Amino acid sequence: MGLSNTPSAYGSLAKLLHWLTLLLMMAVIPLGVIAHGLEIGPDTLTRKARLFSLHKTLGLALFFTALIRILWALAQPKPAALHPDRKLEDFLARMVHWLLYSALVIVPLSGWVHHAATEGYAPIWWPFGQSLPFVPIDANVAAISAGLHVIFQRVLMAAILLHVMGALKHHLFDRDDTLRRMLPGRRDIRAPSAGVTEGKNGLFPFLGALVIWALALGIGAQLGVLSRDSQAAQIATLEEVETGWDVQEGTLSLAVSQFGSRVEGSFGDWTAGILFNEEPDAEGRFGSVDVQIAIGSLTLGSVTSQALGADFFNADGFPTARYTADIFANPDGGYLAEGMLTLKGNTIDVPLAFTLAMEGDIARMSGTAQLDRRDFGIGTGYDDESTVGFTVDVGVDLTAKQLR
Repeated sequence: MGLSNTPSAYGSLAKLLHWLTLLLMMAVIPLGVIAHGLEIGPDTLTRKARLFSLHKTLGLALFFTALIRILWALAQPKPAALHPDRKLEDFLARMVHWLLYSALVIVPLSGWVHHAATEGYAPIWWPFGQSLPFVPIDANVAAISAGLHVIFQRVLMAAILLHVMGALKHHLFDRDDTLRRMLPGRRDIRAPSAGVTEGKNGLFPFLGALVIWALALGIGAQLGVLSRDSQAAQIATLEEVETGWDVQEGTLSLAVSQFGSRVEGSFGDWTAGILFNEEPDAEGRFGSVDVQIAIGSLTLGSVTSQALGADFFNADGFPTARYTADIFANPDGGYLAEGMLTLKGNTIDVPLAFTLAMEGDIARMSGTAQLDRRDFGIGTGYDDESTVGFTVDVGVDLTAKQLR
């Protein structure tokens, strides 16, 4: 049996790629289902992450295998249909092949884009990287690619089912060689009908596959699959605070290590009551700050829902956090906010060092602080720092205008 196809049989490389694709799908699909269904908890997080990492890595192996398979199929003669007189059957078979080929590429590719656009656990293992060119870390890109991944999965599953049903129909009912000529080894294959020398992929089956893809995307969009998921927790309404400065723009960020990778996020809704004078009072205070944070406004990559859950921030039970501090000169330069952070029912002393640049009535501030999540009862069951780091880096950057 030769490497290349003939008008009546598939070559050894086409067979190898076919069965390798099947083996990869038999591994990738169950791994994704099992990993997705596994609840996140102290005893299961590592196992869930490993299953997802294996799912993603094998998915990319499937992606590259499918690319090679498609390129080889386009360069080779396609064995003729054993029943060329059955026009409708031949059309459907070729359309399903187009669906399979395209799905085998875009299902793992959409998953790769989602991974690249999202920060979180379950890294892709060597030799594949964690990022893709031109794919930013962005919640909207992640949401759309995740939705596409779901839609494409459904089409792939349907195409696989139709493909298997067709092969069994030919083998069990028609009793022809359609399935046998894809089996390994040399086979005696019945010659196709006279005058038929080679199968053709055909334009109309390709167009039929495009129509099905368009319908799948349309149905998915109508069902809201492509929409960004709503927050897992309600975002609390924050109180108004007394302030001498109007915050025009700002970011309240945090970062934590998970499985050795840095995961960064931010709170979308917070208020800052700022009182500041360029000259200190008799006790050395330059002013004070009162910050309220809506915990439910947190975004933290692919682990947002986990972070907002009861094991961590418990946003439903503790919807807000508050930091109140007095501002002093920092012996190391700049300023130091010395105060208390109340988070998840625990109040802890948290110093925050920051720099301040003044230009007229505009102030630009940048500061950092480090917390130990265990002090606030966050992730108490996760006592392995290699899984979820103990240290949380907090960053504050804002631009404010002084109110007159």
